[in-house]
Amino acid sequence: MNYVGTVYRPPSEARSLIVQVTIGCSHNRCRFCTMYRDKTFKVRPIDEVRRDFDEAAELYGPLIEKIFLADGDALVLPTDKLLGLLAYIKELFPHVRSVTTYGSPRNILRKSPNELSALRQAGLSMVYVGAESGDTQVLLDIDKGATRDEIIKAGQKLKAAGIAVSVTLISGLGGKTRLAEHATGSADLISRIKPEYVGFLTLLTDPAAPISEDIANGILVLLSPEEVVTEMEFFLKHVDSDGTVFRANHASNYLMLKGTLNRDIPAMLRQIEAVKQDGQYRCESWRSL
Repeated sequence: MNYVGTVYRPPSEARSLIVQVTIGCSHNRCRFCTMYRDKTFKVRPIDEVRRDFDEAAELYGPLIEKIFLADGDALVLPTDKLLGLLAYIKELFPHVRSVTTYGSPRNILRKSPNELSALRQAGLSMVYVGAESGDTQVLLDIDKGATRDEIIKAGQKLKAAGIAVSVTLISGLGGKTRLAEHATGSADLISRIKPEYVGFLTLLTDPAAPISEDIANGILVLLSPEEVVTEMEFFLKHVDSDGTVFRANHASNYLMLKGTLNRDIPAMLRQIEAVKQDGQYRCESWRSL
C-alpha cells in the first residue's frame, strides 16, 4: 500500500480500508484547516490505485467490510473513472458493506443526477460533506469555496440519487460576533438537507492555519466553553431534521451529546441545561483532533 503524507478519515471510518484516490484536497484553502497544506493536489493514476486494492485484497481479503476513498475529495474524478474503480472494488471485495468518500459541494454539483445515481448503483454508499457552517458570512470568512446554497443543493442532490449524506459542522467558527447566525444558519442548512448524519466538532486552532491570524488580530474572538454550549442550544432549538443521527461527541467538544433528531432534542437540551448549571465542561487539555 502506498500512502503520501498524513492520511485523514472521518471518525466513523476507523475500521475501513483507506486508499488514496487523490493526493490532498482540490480546494485546500479553508482558513481553519491544515490537513492537506503539505501536499500538492493531484489525482493518482488509476493503475496505482488498483494495485493498492490488489495488495489489500491479497493481505486482508474478506476481513475488509468498509472502504474509504481518500484524500480530500475523490469525487473530483470523472464519473467514468469512478465507475470503473467501483466496479473493480466490487470484483475484489463482493462482501463490502460500504464505500464512502469526502465530497466538496462544487464537485458534487458538477455531477449530473444520472451520474450520481450511477455511482450509487455501482456501490458508492455515502459522502461526507464538510459544510462547517450554514451562515453565509462565516463561509466567506473561512474561504470555504462554496456558498450556503451550493452546500444545500449538493446535499439534496446526493439524497435524491440515493447516496447517504453525512454533514460536518464546526462549533465556534463564527466567533462571538456571529454566534447566533452560525447556530441558526447551520440549523436551517441541516433542516433543508435532512442528512442521514450530522456531526459537530468544536474549533481548535492550529498556529499554522490562516484563521490564527484572524484570532491574533481580534477579527475572530473565540468562544468560551459556556458560549459554545449556548451556540449548540440555539442549533438544537432551531433544527428540524427528523431521523438524522446527531453526534457532538468528538474529542474536540466541550460537551458530549448524541441522539437522533428530532426525537432526542428535548433530552439533549436538558443535558445542556444541567451542564450549564454545574459548569462541568471538558477541560482544554483533553480536547484534541
